[in-house]
Amino acid sequence: MNFRECDLPGIGKKFVLKTRSGDKLAIIVHDDGRRELYHFEYDDPDQSISMVTLDDDEARYISAIIGGVTYKPRSLESIEVALDDLIIEWYRIEPGYECIGRTIGELDIRARSGVTIIAVIEKNHTKHLSPGPELELTPDSIVVAAGEREQHKQFRQILRNGCG
Repeated sequence: MNFRECDLPGIGKKFVLKTRSGDKLAIIVHDDGRRELYHFEYDDPDQSISMVTLDDDEARYISAIIGGVTYKPRSLESIEVALDDLIIEWYRIEPGYECIGRTIGELDIRARSGVTIIAVIEKNHTKHLSPGPELELTPDSIVVAAGEREQHKQFRQILRNGCG
């Protein structure tokens, strides 16, 4: 899946995704809570073929359906049991965080928190999948990490304060 996001000053945020099956979707989240969803032609990725506008409640209800809150496919139940308490979180490295300019290895993240960093996506959209200890954390990067709830608490402390 290919994913981009950008700010729309005075409007909100725009998310554009290209799915593994080749569909292109654009989602605009307005500051007033409305969401607009656009679906595009395969042959002409600039030509929208459908659009849906949702208010905040509708969007949240649909996200619960899509996210499996209201119905869980049977094939996923066994995966969920295997993963049990594993949580995957996305963290934005905010300016001022003490982890900025330090490497994953210097921060000793895995040993100190127990989380595993799955990916780091830099502000310029450079992706680092399964990054090694030499990767330096930069402002406005997104860090995707897997671990249990308590491990994530410790990880947040490391990002903010550079220590546990």
